[in-house]
Amino acid sequence: MSEATSEPTVETHRFQTEAKQLLKLMIHSLYSNREIFLRELISNASDAIDKLRFKALENPELLGDDADYHIDITFDKEAKTLTITDNGIGMTHDEVITNLGTIAKSGTAEFLSHLTGDQAKDAQLIGQFGVGFYSAFMVADEVEVATLAAGSDQGVLWRSAGEDAYDMEKIERSARGTSVTLHLKDDALDFAEDFRLRSVVRRYSDHIGVPVRMLEQLPETTDEAEDAEVKEPGFEAVNSAQALWTRPRTEVSDEEYTEFYKHVSHDFEDPLSWSHNKVEGKLEYNSLLYLPKRAPFDLYQRDIPRGLKLYVQRVFIMDDAEQFLPLYLRFVKGVIDSNDLPLNVSREILQEDDRVTSIKNALTKRVLNMLDTMAKKEPEKYQAFWDEFGEVLKEGAGEDFANREALAKLLRFASTKGEGSKKTVSLDRYLERKSEDQDVIYYICSETYETASRSPHLEMFKDRDVEVLLMFDRIDEWLMSSLTQYGDVQFVDVMRGDVTLPGEAKDADDNEETNDEEDEKHPLVERISAVLGDKVDKVRPSKRLTQSPACLVLSEDAMGVQMRKILEASGQSMPESKPIFEFNPNHLLLQRLDMEPDEDRFAELVGILFDQASLAEGGALTDPGAYVERLNRLLLELLDSDK
Repeated sequence: MSEATSEPTVETHRFQTEAKQLLKLMIHSLYSNREIFLRELISNASDAIDKLRFKALENPELLGDDADYHIDITFDKEAKTLTITDNGIGMTHDEVITNLGTIAKSGTAEFLSHLTGDQAKDAQLIGQFGVGFYSAFMVADEVEVATLAAGSDQGVLWRSAGEDAYDMEKIERSARGTSVTLHLKDDALDFAEDFRLRSVVRRYSDHIGVPVRMLEQLPETTDEAEDAEVKEPGFEAVNSAQALWTRPRTEVSDEEYTEFYKHVSHDFEDPLSWSHNKVEGKLEYNSLLYLPKRAPFDLYQRDIPRGLKLYVQRVFIMDDAEQFLPLYLRFVKGVIDSNDLPLNVSREILQEDDRVTSIKNALTKRVLNMLDTMAKKEPEKYQAFWDEFGEVLKEGAGEDFANREALAKLLRFASTKGEGSKKTVSLDRYLERKSEDQDVIYYICSETYETASRSPHLEMFKDRDVEVLLMFDRIDEWLMSSLTQYGDVQFVDVMRGDVTLPGEAKDADDNEETNDEEDEKHPLVERISAVLGDKVDKVRPSKRLTQSPACLVLSEDAMGVQMRKILEASGQSMPESKPIFEFNPNHLLLQRLDMEPDEDRFAELVGILFDQASLAEGGALTDPGAYVERLNRLLLELLDSDK
């Protein structure tokens, strides 16, 4: 560690309150396998070297006289210190504050809100958050970071005990790069031993593409050689220092693939699956793609930078090359290394290059093939994936027309023949078990599984044992506005228009006009219409209800409750949409209502039925107070009649 200047100016900064909570939790609770701190620090050092390689393409002067990239690990057991040094890009004063002074840039509060108090479960959350550097405090009472940015002449020293603050000061440092020095805790002194460190490096960081070096171990001097010249130990590489994605698949073990995933993703869990491929021909590139087990907290923030690590001819170009996969596959991690793209590739060139488009199309199909294979061969594993990332795949089914058929095969939905929201069915399986005379796919959209599964609109389908897909994700109504059919089978929303059961479609078409005339003749139609007025488009007897007294039906082109609420929450004004009020003429309530002579009481009861029908579909009452007053008056009448 370089010494500070003769008159150092020490700055003390406080960690944010939420960051302080998280840091304390990490140090004292979350991690059970402490040795992963070394993997994280080596990964950070490797990233710093990769970034310098890229910047040096345009500015070779940044390298100076040191073009031999390496990461060095040294230790002093007596002083209880361990130091990891790289000769990468280094950091400026402001970059130190950004990278080390803030525990992630967003999502801290959301992370803390997910904690359960169960250490085993909470430990799994840390990989979704990405706070690798701070794992150093698991084994250290204090951490010092001395750094000099490439091209700068002023070094910076960062120091913290991992409690509530950190200090910074300017230092003189001759070599660019960063040194992280850990002042080890008494119960972590095994990390100041050569054999222990070498085994951890070989286990977790063998795939790093630069040498991870330690001082070579020389044999002890014998009595006969006391007068001989003592040889000073030099540095030797501990890892293989070969980029894993460039090696043949047959030579890479599952453990190596797993550890490389943790390196590129900064996830603390193993990946769910991966695909390693080398493409030769018109385009030449290597790809290594991973599917995570768990979704990160910011998965639905579509503007967050994310993508694959891009290398061109083994030279690192950028961390988040988003151009190689569509946005709905933003959860995929991995590496793409191309021999065909120019070394000075920039984001603008990437967006316009035909070769990038070709690679993107190929990688997209590869990921979808991975998922399709998993769904067929490991359905339980795919269900676990779907529970985490299903909503994001639905984005693709609505956006990516070229791959819509492949994506539709991957969709999963709860249904009336399932048991709970997590028991899902594919569209292929739905079609396999439908009746022969059923030529459409029935579905219903609602805000929750409970609202969907108990909707009055399902009653005639349940009575006839006709399966209906239950859709309750916030994206479902938008999805179904673009996904109108699967193969040559149409989707039918059971909440809209005149829905017919299998085998009844032809008769319904032939007798449509006759049925409408009969509906208008029912004595309750005119009376209810007079009460509801312009609240509804029309009033009619229902053919879909068998148990409930009434329901609200959407017209074919009306916006559903789910989509309307989302758009209203975003501040958009919605056009007025009037539902159709359907009543069940066979229900005892409606039969009693038909005999009610008092028009005021009749209107009161119709108002209650209308509000109940709206609530049953997850809608919001326009006047909740009026509904409560009506209900209270009805209850008082019932109580008075019992006296």
